[in-house]
Amino acid sequence: MRDGPWHRRHPLAVDTAIAICFTLADTATTLIGATWWPERPGTLAWTLLGLQALACLSLVVRRRAPLTVVAVLGAFTLAVTLLVSPFHALDPANPGNVWAPFSTALAAYGPVFYGRHARDRRTVFLALGLFTLVVARPWEPSFALISIGLLRTAAGPLLALYFDARRRLVCALTERAERAERERHLLAERACAEERARLAGEMHDVVTHRVSLMVLQAGALGVTASDEATRRAAEELRAAGCQALEELRDLVGILRTAPEEDRAPSPDGLATLVAESTAAGVPADLVELGDRSLASPVVGRTTYRIVREALTNVHKHARGARVTVRVEYDGAGVRVAVRNTRPDGELDQELARTGSGLGIEGLRRRVELVHGTLRAGPEPDGGFCVTAELPAYVPTAEAVG
Repeated sequence: MRDGPWHRRHPLAVDTAIAICFTLADTATTLIGATWWPERPGTLAWTLLGLQALACLSLVVRRRAPLTVVAVLGAFTLAVTLLVSPFHALDPANPGNVWAPFSTALAAYGPVFYGRHARDRRTVFLALGLFTLVVARPWEPSFALISIGLLRTAAGPLLALYFDARRRLVCALTERAERAERERHLLAERACAEERARLAGEMHDVVTHRVSLMVLQAGALGVTASDEATRRAAEELRAAGCQALEELRDLVGILRTAPEEDRAPSPDGLATLVAESTAAGVPADLVELGDRSLASPVVGRTTYRIVREALTNVHKHARGARVTVRVEYDGAGVRVAVRNTRPDGELDQELARTGSGLGIEGLRRRVELVHGTLRAGPEPDGGFCVTAELPAYVPTAEAVG
């Protein structure tokens, strides 16, 4: 948001400017007789004009309270309708006009586009239906009036449905691309690790064996040689061979160790993941028990990826759920549990179908590489749980010998 366009970083300023523009436009069109303005305006007409301006200014909160904006403009339009008939307190100069202000078109857009939960959709469409009845006045047999009123209240929701579908498609494509990138990185990372392990094994099996034989032969020569010069040369050869073995062990250890950028995340990595999830609209709590220094770097890295993948799946498949991340460290191992409650939002089918479905399976393979176990499945209360048990220590380079 901080790096986005100005209008995205300051939505309140944008809505305020839009509300002022619509208020001025509706006031001007009312004064020229395009809506309900009477030929001989009195105190009531000027009071209604002020109330109309206030109702139009409610567009300032069209993102946060879209139904409230619809209710305010609908109530104003209904009040004008009642004052004309049956109370006859107001006599419009052009009775065939639509009496609702033009702000109603933008107000009808808000509930469909900015509605947070699909369970409110029935309420939204019921409110828009009543709004349409008030604006179009179907009890007056006028084709032009009804057509313009329907167009006024239907154009906004139709545009909102289009933009909402487009927004969901963009989110789905973005998520698919990010998931494909993560999977590609995981496969490349695993291939690199396997290649490093293969090279380390080749060096261990071939070079170490030959150098060890040389060291043994040099030691035997030093014992059996008859002259001092030969024994001294044999001892130097044996010492050089031992040094070569030590250096070879270090080199094999480097090949079997993950590169620097792939080491364990920072100590606050899990807290950062939880904070990012909460900021994205999925409340999450982190509970850490024990000393995290008991876990080796590779175990810490695996724990981080388990939590990250589980939170990603909650964002995709469990909107409206609350997540608890629990990590326990002790000398025997590390236990990770990511549980989410039953979701109370509608499943985004397009977003849920993105990705290849290899997230959990990739985690399971990664956990098995460090001799751990992973379980993932639904909970009796309708939630979902991902649990893993990892050993506390997994060496990044095994001794060669």
